[in-house]
Amino acid sequence: MRVAAFQREPLFDDIPVIVERLKADLEWCDRQDVKLALFPECYLQGYVLDREILSLRALALEESGFRSLLEGLASARATCVLGLVERRGAAVFNAAAVIRNGTVLGTYRKARLHRKETAFDPGEDRSLFEVDGWPFGISICYEANFPEIAASVARQGARLICYPLNNMLVPDVADQWRAKSVDNLRRRAIETGCWVVSSDVVGEHEGMLCHGCTCIVSPAGELVSRVDEGSAGVAMFDLCT
Repeated sequence: MRVAAFQREPLFDDIPVIVERLKADLEWCDRQDVKLALFPECYLQGYVLDREILSLRALALEESGFRSLLEGLASARATCVLGLVERRGAAVFNAAAVIRNGTVLGTYRKARLHRKETAFDPGEDRSLFEVDGWPFGISICYEANFPEIAASVARQGARLICYPLNNMLVPDVADQWRAKSVDNLRRRAIETGCWVVSSDVVGEHEGMLCHGCTCIVSPAGELVSRVDEGSAGVAMFDLCT
């Protein structure tokens, strides 16, 4: 199965522009016969830690604004894992929606939140998804630190774990995580015997920095594809059994 992971500069509170980016990237995926495309954490609206801002940006997946977004993606054949800020009732989740042909197949909501992520509500569900005969699970950014989370996904039968990331940090912390993020992903692959795919943001924003950790890792822990640090781009690879 051919997968693609996109490393993109973040954009904040400009959904129409992000949707145009998504359409262009998914059209590219269809030309390349990509079956699964992965995008960064909170990519749709931008990652922030302010509850008031998050509440304003959050989208309910049933509302007209999100349905219009889906209509714009309906022609894409590739399945898309899209990071977003989701509203359900009074709760606000750091979520990843699995979208195919303009339809939401399911959503994963980040369950293990960093201590700084008090603006989000924790999720609970950890369902598997499937594309082209490949069962896959989703874990979001900080959750890559925990072997037990990856293990629980693998026990359900996943052959692939997708990690939407957003490593936009103050520069000294970004430097500390520059190699550690890759090491975490390699360890999760080796421990579980699953393929691992990550998608990160890249660049600078208001004094914050992300080098970019977008890569594809084999079950043996081999880095088979990676986008260059500091650059927007795409990692693509044909997964095999």
